[in-house]
Amino acid sequence: MLPLVTATRYVVPLREGGSLPGLIEADDLGTYVVKFTGAGQGRKTLVAEILAARLARGLGLPVPDLALVEVDPVIGLGEPDQEVQELLRASPGLNLGMDFLPGSLGFDPLAFEVDPDLASRVLWFDAFIGNVDRSWRNPNMLLWHGRLHLIDHGAAFIWHHNWPTAQAAVTRPYNAADHALLRFGPEPAAVDAEMAAAVTDALLADATAEIPDVWLAGEDGFSTPDEVRRAYRERLADRLAARERWLPRPDGATRLPKPDRT
Repeated sequence: MLPLVTATRYVVPLREGGSLPGLIEADDLGTYVVKFTGAGQGRKTLVAEILAARLARGLGLPVPDLALVEVDPVIGLGEPDQEVQELLRASPGLNLGMDFLPGSLGFDPLAFEVDPDLASRVLWFDAFIGNVDRSWRNPNMLLWHGRLHLIDHGAAFIWHHNWPTAQAAVTRPYNAADHALLRFGPEPAAVDAEMAAAVTDALLADATAEIPDVWLAGEDGFSTPDEVRRAYRERLADRLAARERWLPRPDGATRLPKPDRT
């Protein structure tokens, strides 16, 4: 399960994203980039972050460590920014922290090289979770100690914002035309068997178990948080089984553009 820490100091807002995450120090002496339940995207963004990070780890992809961060809005009383104060007041209790990677660089696909095998695995993963937010415009990757780290998966699993459409999304093709790693010649079909085999029932169960009950309670159409967890597992298992319909390939219904090597 995710570790639970308590925020002790709000350090600074991070204005790169639309949800206004903040850099926070916690009682374990760690520093976290925290996304708040009171942000406009709400708790489902945090659910998506947990699911994606846990699945990525299970697939051998590097992501920063996550933690649940208990926030008392009083830590924002000295913050001069009214927007930050309002966000903290709207986010008491559990929020989600990502381990801060000091000295990391935002990934630029024109400045760094990526091994084609890793690019293939990242693209397969993004297609599986329906991540629409890893384009060359906004790669959502960091380079830290020479290693690529995947971040910001709140836009994945878009179907969970409207559960009646979730089953129809199972076979939805993934548009890879603007993917940040396309220039490195990814071939997701080449890693498909290995990646699919790693998405076991146990991995799906572990990933959904890490979502706090409070972020699943009261979901329309479900009686309990465990029912919501089961729905996530079932939809992801269905999508895995239907990957012939959505997996990006050099030829076929979902077409990969020719890599740009310029």
